[in-house]
Amino acid sequence: MTRFELVRGNIVEQDVDAIVNAANSSLLGGGGVDGAIHEAAGPELLAACELLDGCETGAAKITPGFQLKARYVIHAVGPGYYSEPRHAELLASAYRRSLELATAHGITSIAFPAISTGIYGYPLDEAAPIAVGTVSAYVREHPAIELVRFVVWSADAEQRYQDALNNLH
Repeated sequence: MTRFELVRGNIVEQDVDAIVNAANSSLLGGGGVDGAIHEAAGPELLAACELLDGCETGAAKITPGFQLKARYVIHAVGPGYYSEPRHAELLASAYRRSLELATAHGITSIAFPAISTGIYGYPLDEAAPIAVGTVSAYVREHPAIELVRFVVWSADAEQRYQDALNNLH
């Protein structure tokens, strides 16, 4: 059975098989979580991402973790809340595609940020239930993933994710 954890902290410090990057479609770095991951992983991450030819919204691609504790970085492109009419569907897809890559690469522990809730403007009260519900549904079908950790920055995000996790039971 998959264990869920909620942590307020820095995703780059997570000691798991893979961390998920809230990436933009270029995969070439940016601000927030994306910039922090690129900085911590070192220049090799950018070089690896340059070979991936970008990524569509709602999809994900994988690279090595390079200088991170995590062996892999899964780059998930979430939607802009105001720019994508199918934003809920695309957000769920970004989480699901990340987990599909994890399964395909034998990853048993994964840490997610709150995808699309930063500069992409997705409200936490809507994003958290989508994230938790999508991940929960996936791991019920794919129990090889032993640990899912949601890593958030703020007390507000922590509360929204805790509420969503409480609603699973």
